[in-house]
Amino acid sequence: MSFIIWILVVIILLFVIEYYFIRKIRSSIKILFPKIQLSKYKNIIVGVIVYINLYMILVIFAYIYSMIAYGDRPVPPENAFFDYLVLFPFWLSMLIFVQCGLLFLVLDLLKLILLPMYKKYRAKILPIHAKIILAIAVLFIIYVPIRVIYDYNTVSLRIIEFKKDSLPPDLIGFKIAFISDIQADRYTNDDRLERFISKVNSTNPDLVLIAGDMITSTPNYINTSAKYVGMIKSKYGVYSCVGDHDNWAYWRDNGRSLREITEALQENDVHMIDNGKKVFDVNNSKLSVTFVTNTYVEMISDEMLDSLARLKQNYDLKIFLTHQPRNKFIEAAALHDYDLLLAGHTHGGQITFFFPFYNLSATLIETKYVRGDFKFGDMLMIVTRGLGMSLLPMRYNSTPEVILITLNKKN
Repeated sequence: MSFIIWILVVIILLFVIEYYFIRKIRSSIKILFPKIQLSKYKNIIVGVIVYINLYMILVIFAYIYSMIAYGDRPVPPENAFFDYLVLFPFWLSMLIFVQCGLLFLVLDLLKLILLPMYKKYRAKILPIHAKIILAIAVLFIIYVPIRVIYDYNTVSLRIIEFKKDSLPPDLIGFKIAFISDIQADRYTNDDRLERFISKVNSTNPDLVLIAGDMITSTPNYINTSAKYVGMIKSKYGVYSCVGDHDNWAYWRDNGRSLREITEALQENDVHMIDNGKKVFDVNNSKLSVTFVTNTYVEMISDEMLDSLARLKQNYDLKIFLTHQPRNKFIEAAALHDYDLLLAGHTHGGQITFFFPFYNLSATLIETKYVRGDFKFGDMLMIVTRGLGMSLLPMRYNSTPEVILITLNKKN
């Protein structure tokens, strides 16, 4: 029931934002172009609005029908025409409405704060305000699709140099490629996967660590994901912790999902470790990685976390790898003197809106560690933007990335 309520809240909120956007645009046009009678174009405007919202209308009817007829959620059609003619226009429009609506709201708040001045100079301010509204709308009608296409087709490389006082000579220059959230599906297809894996291989890593989420959902892309991840070349191998979506190939059988993904990866010489440790011998030095499973399906207990985080000896480099960036992991890793904490899950705030002084993303509801590097004493936490997409089949202001961590000794 909570899921249904959440969906209803989102739908209502999107329609409110859409109404707000249309109302602001309409009033601005009336102010700047009083000779234009919008009533003449009523049928065209209504037709465009219905077309934009066709996806949401179909989803609502499909959901109701599937729940009544089959007692399960509907499965969206895997059809390119449906995507480009129905699904993408809806989500692009919603991104434009929300992005513009946030900035319109700022203008309205400024107008409210400066109400006495606004009342006094209303005749002069109204045309300026209307021009700003239309300028914002035109800007983001152009920018949003371009940025979405850019974020879909681009993979950035971020190089981080991690320095440690006591780093032995064997680990100086050691390279760790860190990636996450591959989430193979019909949108993260062969082209995107090949581009992403090529970027990883271009770094010539000594070790590759993955923060989970090999697929988005359904078992159809397990072998595809495993095949491409198996193409990664690394001297000391490719290792992953468990992610949320690794449990969701089969909605009603999480165990089977994780088992099939783990086996498919193993066949491609990639190792997914569910709550465990691995020590790598680099000549005379030892690098330790702790793999912690904490997902929406399986939350780790405090006792298990303490047992995993506690190491029997002081390794030359200690890495804590998990899917979700949680405060309790930061505390546990810092307590046990880990050097690096690596996490994914957030997609870097997959949909991130411009807002004065602060960029907004729904991911902030769950964690403040959305993307980037965070220092906790001598420990560095790195949260990667990953590759894949959830809920929405697009990214906005969150370019996928591959992270290359190079080790060095402090001077």
